[in-house]
Order: sequence, then C-alpha cells, then structure tokens
Amino acid sequence: MYWITYILKDKRFLSLMLLINVLGTVYGYIWYGSQLADTPPKFLAFVPDSPTASLFFVIVLVGFLLKRNFPLFEALAIVTLFKYGIWAVVMNLLVYAVTGSLGIVGLMLILSHLGMAVQGLLYAPFYRIKPIHLAVTAIWTLHNDVIDYVFFMMPRYSMLDEYIAQIGYFTFWLSIISILLTYFLCIHKNGRTFSV
Repeated sequence: MYWITYILKDKRFLSLMLLINVLGTVYGYIWYGSQLADTPPKFLAFVPDSPTASLFFVIVLVGFLLKRNFPLFEALAIVTLFKYGIWAVVMNLLVYAVTGSLGIVGLMLILSHLGMAVQGLLYAPFYRIKPIHLAVTAIWTLHNDVIDYVFFMMPRYSMLDEYIAQIGYFTFWLSIISILLTYFLCIHKNGRTFSV
C-alpha cells in the first residue's frame, strides 16, 4: 500500500490530477451552458453540480501542492465528488435501461464520473476535516437537493422526466450516504496533514 501513497503524494501525479480536474471543470461548466442560460441568478451556484465538485477538488489539489490543507474544501470535495460521481453513473445507466441506448457520450460520462467518485476517496487519508467542516458541507449538499428537486433545477435528462420523484428520493439518500462515508473516512479516523 505504500506505493499507492507514494504515487498520490508525488508532485508530478498531483500536477497531472490538477490539470485533469481543471480541464474537466471547464468542460463541465461549458456542458451546463444552455441550462445555466435559463437558470434564475439565485440558483446559478446550485445547478452545475459535477463541475463545482471538481472545482472544490482543484482547490484541494492546489493546497496539497503548496503543502497545505483546506479542510472545508476537502469536505466539500469528497462529499460532492462521491455523490455526483455515483449519481451520474446511475443516471446514465438508467437512461440505458429506459432507452436501450447509451452511446459514446453516455459511456464517457460514466467513466469520467466514476473517476470523480474514486479520486475524492483516494485522498481521504490526507484530509484534515473536522465536524464543523462536515456540518457546513452537509447543509450545502442537502440544500442543493432542495434546490434541485423542489425548485426543479436538477440536471436535465428529458428521457427520465417521469422518474423525477424517484430520482429525487435516490439523490437525497445518496447525499446522506456521502456525508456518512466522509464522517467514517475522515473524522471517525484521525487524518494527517498532507506532506510531499
């Protein structure tokens, strides 16, 4: 297991991860462009879920390269990367189940979002998250669910419109699982300061 830790802490690997996440974040915001154009300004921060999650992780990676921890962003990153990574995988598999078709874009979304979920967890041993950081993150995450499924600002999957209630229920419990997972990985077990 030491070699995994060595790779994760290597500045070249961190720099590669940073580049991938910056590009993914920019692409993600472009992907949401048409929906953001139709979104009331007060909801703008809560619509582009996946790119915002990767933006949180970009800040975490910059901190690691500077040999610093940013615990609030670490909490936001691990919870939202796991939540929206798994969410997108499940939604695209549901699209396949409903339509019988996935396509190259759907496959790309599954693989990239699975990578999102995994990368946030891989760095969990190095986060310095405290209960207050997780509490703020939980409020952000659950508030986002309300914005998505009460005010209908969720990502658009028109072929899944008839399943919105079920998707909202699934999303709420995925949020709870993501928060609890973060608690057990980062708070229940003491973290250590990231150093390279």
